[in-house]
Order: sequence, then structure tokens, then C-alpha cells
Amino acid sequence: MADGDLVTLERDEHGVALVRLNRPKANALSSDVLHELRRVVEYLAMDLPGAVVVWGGERIFAAGADIAEFGTPTGTPELVAANFHAALNELAALPRVSIAAVNGYALGGGMELAMACDFRLCASDAKFGQPEINLGIIPGGGGTQRLPRLIGVARAKELILSGRQIGADEALAYGLVNRVVPPGDVLSEALAWATGFARGPLAAQALAKSAIDRGMEATLVEGLGIERSAFVAVARTEDAGIGIASFREQGPGKATFVGR
Repeated sequence: MADGDLVTLERDEHGVALVRLNRPKANALSSDVLHELRRVVEYLAMDLPGAVVVWGGERIFAAGADIAEFGTPTGTPELVAANFHAALNELAALPRVSIAAVNGYALGGGMELAMACDFRLCASDAKFGQPEINLGIIPGGGGTQRLPRLIGVARAKELILSGRQIGADEALAYGLVNRVVPPGDVLSEALAWATGFARGPLAAQALAKSAIDRGMEATLVEGLGIERSAFVAVARTEDAGIGIASFREQGPGKATFVGR
């Protein structure tokens, strides 16, 4: 089995994989949770779905790292950072669209988990924040790097250095989240959104995602080279042939892709 007691995995008939955190009461991201999450992601990498939704349940997405572990053999600074980076980097690297479906709080490591996904959809009463500074520490699961890439350096510094929490509307205005929906619609809307991606040209999505992510770490000239190589590769896919033929025969938006 790919999943466990703390992180579960379900696949639906549309090819969407639902990864759910299941550690009451707050989905604290302990070493065990992160190990199970990494195992699920590794399984998905070997048997790719059409898209991925990460959800923490109806009450809370994730409250962050498990502070009770700090200072224990499994909670050294080196291990905490390594466990977060291992799990979240593999999630971010999946060649499929991933959507964080956020009910309630996404704080600290929970917000870092949400940022490791490609998109974030949240409830209208959701709260986000990197409160580590209030403990005299800093984010260690990618927050200092992913947050400024999403919302800009000045806003990221303000949130990280103050520990301030923001609501859904402010998160949307900042560009931290992509969509805000009523609390009861979070999971259904995320699954519907993911289904649209799962029915799309999966090879093109994977190459576009990789080109964007790799280009963010490169110069413009290097990034354009990455794009050129990806464009040549995608032009050879079956879906490209289907899409171009469909456009010629029926106009845009009518193609039925096969994911190859």
C-alpha cells in the first residue's frame, strides 16, 4: 500500500489522486506524517495520475511542524528541515498539476506544503501564515524560498518577519491563492478543477510545468533555451498531433486528448 494511517490516497474515475492528511486534531506535520507523504508521492511518481489534490479535511489543512518533536532524536533541526524538503520537493517535482485544497488554517509547514503545490484553492474563512518567527526560528520547509517567488520579496519578508496571519481575501490579492470558495465547496471545487487538468494534454502540461520551474532558477537566455527544447519535445507527442488536427478541422477547444 502506498498510503498509511496518517496520509491516505484515493483515486477517482477521472484519474485524480486525492492525498489527504489524517492526523487529528491539527494535522501537525510530524516526521511520521512527512515520511508517509513522501511515500505516497513516490508511489504517484511511479504510477502517475492525471492530477493531484492535497486536502487536510473539512476543519484544517495543516497547523505546521509538530513542535512536540523538537529536541527529540527525530526533531533535530537537521532532520526536520531534511524531512520537509524531501517530501515537499518531490511533491513539487511531480510532472502533474497539483492543487492544495485548504480548509481552515495553513500555517508554518502547512503553508509550505500548500506552496509546494502548483495551485491553491481555499475556503473563504481560511487563514495562512508563517508564524515561526514567534518561536524565535524561521521557516525550514521552503517558506523563505517559495513564498517570495509566489508573492514577491517585500510581501514575503513582511509575513515571515512579522509572523502575521492573513485571510483568504488578502491571500488572493497577494497571489498566494488562486481561487476562494465557500468552506463547504473546497474539496468538490478542487476535484472538479483537477479533473479538467486530468482530461488535458498531460505531456504538454508536464513539459510546461518543468519549463516554468526550471526557468525560474535560470537567466532569461537560459530559460528561453529550456522553453525551446520543451517546445520541440512536445511537438512530437501524440496529443500535439491530435490538438493541431482538431484545430484545423473543428476550431479551438474541441480536441479530446489521450495523455501521450
